[in-house]
Amino acid sequence: MADHRFAFRFDPTYRRLALPFGVRPSTAVVRVSDEQLDARFGPWRVRTPLANVAGTQRTGPYTLPKTAGPAHLSLADRGITFATNGDAGLCIGFHEPVTGIDPFRLIRHPGLTVTVADLDGLEQLLDA
Repeated sequence: MADHRFAFRFDPTYRRLALPFGVRPSTAVVRVSDEQLDARFGPWRVRTPLANVAGTQRTGPYTLPKTAGPAHLSLADRGITFATNGDAGLCIGFHEPVTGIDPFRLIRHPGLTVTVADLDGLEQLLDA
């Protein structure tokens, strides 16, 4: 498998609200290689071995206050969301929780939701 790059699909409103946090098309990407999943969202990053991916699930739509701007932490399940539109995303579940929201790497996330442009491609690649 080659390295695959998945760009985020930016809604104009989300783009304006994310910009002060350093999130823009050049700093928001999901990369999948033979061995690793690497999701970057401005200053936030989630990296984990591909073997740690347990599966995916389509999610959305989302409300603007709960998803726009910086990375978001779910208080319900500690999941992390990298959202650039409110339409649809892909929740990636992990066997072992990962770090990503805090600089001290204390909070562990059981899942990561991303709103990439090619949801089908990322879903097929991770569920293969």
